[in-house]
Amino acid sequence: MPPPEAAPFRAERFPVAVAAAVIDDLRARIRNARLPEASPGRPWDQGTDRDWLARLLAYWADGFDWRAAERALNGFAHYRARVGGAEIHFVHERARRGTGIPLILGHGWPSCFAELLPLVPLLTDPAAHGIAGPAFDVVIPSLPGYGFSPRPAAGGVTYRYAAGLWHRLMHGLGYARYGAGGGDFGAGIATFMAIDDPGPLIGLHLTNLELAPYTGPGSRPMSGRERAYAEQSRRWDQTERGYTAIQSTKPQTLGYALNDSPAGLAAWILEKWRSWSDCGGDLESRFSPDFLLTVVTLYWVTGTITSSMRDYFDNRRWQGEPRLHPGDLARVPTAVAVFPHMLVPEGEPPREWAERLYDVRRWTVMPRGGHFAPAEEPELVARDIAAFYAALDR
Repeated sequence: MPPPEAAPFRAERFPVAVAAAVIDDLRARIRNARLPEASPGRPWDQGTDRDWLARLLAYWADGFDWRAAERALNGFAHYRARVGGAEIHFVHERARRGTGIPLILGHGWPSCFAELLPLVPLLTDPAAHGIAGPAFDVVIPSLPGYGFSPRPAAGGVTYRYAAGLWHRLMHGLGYARYGAGGGDFGAGIATFMAIDDPGPLIGLHLTNLELAPYTGPGSRPMSGRERAYAEQSRRWDQTERGYTAIQSTKPQTLGYALNDSPAGLAAWILEKWRSWSDCGGDLESRFSPDFLLTVVTLYWVTGTITSSMRDYFDNRRWQGEPRLHPGDLARVPTAVAVFPHMLVPEGEPPREWAERLYDVRRWTVMPRGGHFAPAEEPELVARDIAAFYAALDR
């Protein structure tokens, strides 16, 4: 767990402001990129398609307006604060009318806080967007080692460590009771918030199931639907898990290349956005080039691709991949919004799989949307969050 606070909590406004020299250097590196030959066979079969990447790089160097992206990001209230010995960047937007339900939402890899920003207007002012339900005070932190949150040098930055940080952050902001949620690593962190310290939590809202429940000795036998889901997950691993193998064992070696080459960085990150989203193989049918390049540029200008990948190393070494034990239960009312429509299908988890770990009160299989649901389908996510918390006894 993070150490206790050494000083009173103080959050300071934090403008997103990147020096011109950094952007100039980025553009020069893009223009001088040395791309490999195209892979044989069909585009994307062996990874990021060369022709697609070349077009994106040309736009990144000469068309993408980082200053416009920066202004859009600064339309939200950014802060930094020292939390549990770590410097944490976060967006904090309060309900536009009345008292909002405090809600902390977390992103994962290879994403950043920008994925969750489309939810902010929908949750802070739901009535203005035709959403029935309560309004929220929304807190969106950057994970340690991502973007504007430096990663503590000592290591051990696991789901459980970050869960302690998020609790401290919410307490520091003056919230005694609050909700938590997110996707990918964000879902895992919210889960450990509920396992380790459920008292302050009103509920959890997850857009995917990051952690596998305990299924060892003493657990109930798996249902047919659970076995089918586990088999589909194994097939997904055979296609997609190469990145996990390298990032959980040798992130530093890969980091030298990705931290030095914007072309390599974009290829590594955006291949996953294509595979894990509901894009039908056409990434730009779901996300604008400007949004995608905002995400990649945030990794570049902060130099955090290597530190972000350490999440895989730290969780594998410190948590045991992480393996949950029979007593590890999230004893908090939970909603799961299932977005199974990925280009490379991971499978649709059955409700009974989630109920091994969570107190599931709401289960919604969405008609569209994939791994990056807040950016793909923000209205579906926001409506589900509002309906879930409206039904809870707060």
